[in-house]
Amino acid sequence: MTPRYDLGFRPDIEGLRAAAVLAVLAFHATVPGMTGGFAGVDVFFVVSGFLITGLLLRDISATGRFSLAEFYARRARRLLPAAGVVLLATAAGAWLLLPPLRGGDIAGDVIAAALSIANWRSVAGQTDYLAAARDPSPLLHYWSLAVEEQFYLLWAPLLLVPALLARRLGRGAVPAVAVTAVTMTCASFALSLWWTALSEPLAYLATPSRAWQFGAGALAALLMPYGSRFPRGADRDGRDGDGRDGDGRDGDGRDAGGGWRTRPVAGVASAALGLGGAAAIAWSVVTFDSTTPYPGTAALAPTLGTVAVVLFRSPVSAALSLGPVRAVGRLSFSWYLWHWPVLVLAEAALGAQPWPVRLALVLASAVPAALTMWLVENPLRLSKVVTSLPSRGLALGATAMTVPVAAALLLNGGAVQGAATTHVTVADVPATTLQPPPAQARDDFPRSEGCEIELTATTSPACLFGDPAAEDRIVLIGDSHAGQWFAAAERVAVRRGWALEVLTKPGCPLPRLTVVDPRLGREYHECDTWREYALNRLAAGPPPRLIMVASLNAYAADRASLTRAWDSTLHRLTRLGAPLVYLRDTPLPGEDVPACLSGRPVGDCSFPRGRGLRPDPLAEQVVAGERPGVRLLDVTPLLCPGTAARCPAALDGIVLYRDDVHITDTLAVRLAPRIEQDLEDLDLIPTVL
Repeated sequence: MTPRYDLGFRPDIEGLRAAAVLAVLAFHATVPGMTGGFAGVDVFFVVSGFLITGLLLRDISATGRFSLAEFYARRARRLLPAAGVVLLATAAGAWLLLPPLRGGDIAGDVIAAALSIANWRSVAGQTDYLAAARDPSPLLHYWSLAVEEQFYLLWAPLLLVPALLARRLGRGAVPAVAVTAVTMTCASFALSLWWTALSEPLAYLATPSRAWQFGAGALAALLMPYGSRFPRGADRDGRDGDGRDGDGRDGDGRDAGGGWRTRPVAGVASAALGLGGAAAIAWSVVTFDSTTPYPGTAALAPTLGTVAVVLFRSPVSAALSLGPVRAVGRLSFSWYLWHWPVLVLAEAALGAQPWPVRLALVLASAVPAALTMWLVENPLRLSKVVTSLPSRGLALGATAMTVPVAAALLLNGGAVQGAATTHVTVADVPATTLQPPPAQARDDFPRSEGCEIELTATTSPACLFGDPAAEDRIVLIGDSHAGQWFAAAERVAVRRGWALEVLTKPGCPLPRLTVVDPRLGREYHECDTWREYALNRLAAGPPPRLIMVASLNAYAADRASLTRAWDSTLHRLTRLGAPLVYLRDTPLPGEDVPACLSGRPVGDCSFPRGRGLRPDPLAEQVVAGERPGVRLLDVTPLLCPGTAARCPAALDGIVLYRDDVHITDTLAVRLAPRIEQDLEDLDLIPTVL
């Protein structure tokens, strides 16, 4: 006999959504002890997969048919109006509170969020060495909504097609759905494990590696008729909703009726499993942190825990069904949308805040969330005019997408114009226009195209400049902080008829350190391989006339370990017999300098000297004569002159930094003659008249 899939109202699921959103809010507020609150998103994914699949199974098991138009219309009227309102509000807030160049960034985020591709934009940003250091977007959290919407887009037809084929072949539709769900879930989980080991940001944000969590919810829906379930319940306050609201009610405002009429599992076993599931979720929230490889196998705890809470009656179910908890659950969608923009924009105006203030801001965001729910979300979702025809729901969704996109285009246009026309006062030069302009400073890279190799690359191309056929050559080696001196190295080589060989890999320390790369979310083994390759390549070739070494001075906080790490590398470089010069790392502003300059006076964008000038053990050892064969070049007195408490972001009309840690190529070109002169004074290169 075909099992009956017939959803009734689930007050405990409404409460479960409350628990999930509170975990996320606490995590974003940096509440102590809630370092794994991001697992609340996993709970949302499982609940969504459970409810959506339950609605699909109800129709498929009863009639063998399912209206895709009605399904998408439900999702559109439930998700998109509230999401669109928050996008518009965030665009307005960015225009008011953020510098023009940041406004341009947010415009792109608004468009991506409106088009439900925010997760892929986040993947690109978090795996991009240059973009990852920028201030967080107030729409970063829309990645999870994009994952959910992409799942909805594909899941319904993915299940419907095998169900229809099974019906046509005279076989049961539900088994065909089950086979499809199991296959998809297993494949997605395997991909999640692979991507977590390869690139954690990709695994965390991408829909294919998250689909298994929706699939786990889908499998729970398939198992419901064979396990413990509540009898049909009634919503005590008479509110109506749809499956996306987490309550299992029909989207047109009518209770789906019928409830789960199934044989119960023993009460003790059910309670134990339900309590165990809740404990798994709670354990994840309080023990996971930024060092936990995620999602990977760790995500099994909150995922399977949610499945257990959904499937089995326990005291937790009763607690989640309490009125106040359910009230938070009803607010959860709007609250999730609002809390992050409120927090990010407030800190943009006020500066970084301690966790009690962040928590207060997150709690205060419940006010616009409640207004959105009462004035936008519920009226449109329950409107008889809108729900009477699927085309109206789809039109509403299209409008909710189009309006924010239009607003974002206006915001971007204003941002570009504002950043391009910014006039400031620089040092003693009044009312000069910065070079490069803030809008262009972010793209002011060295001209060593293709030499700063990709994240996972372990070898470098030839990267020869100047006269490639020359017998003499300079080697510029290190990470992107070596690459930023390309203009100076090229000048030295070209003026002497030499070649310039560039060996650089961004984010890869030249000292022998194994680091965790934030773009990959794991140990950067490719860096270790590349470092060994680069040193072997130099040893195998003819000795260069000069080796220029530079590296970010922030890979290790421990002075002793950094010194030991340099020992191995410098020993191998000095054995080549060529003069070796170490370019001390430039000051580190620690903030997006072009964005700051696009909306504020130069003086306001200076940064504390103590933060920008990090101790440099290698430079100190060279000065003390403890590193034979190594000479030092230090431009710090030029970039942070005197003994003032703060270092400038621009000098004499030149923007010094293209982001929060790299100098602009314009500055490197300007400093190239000084670098050349210093090398001549150290007798490291011959003088050229």
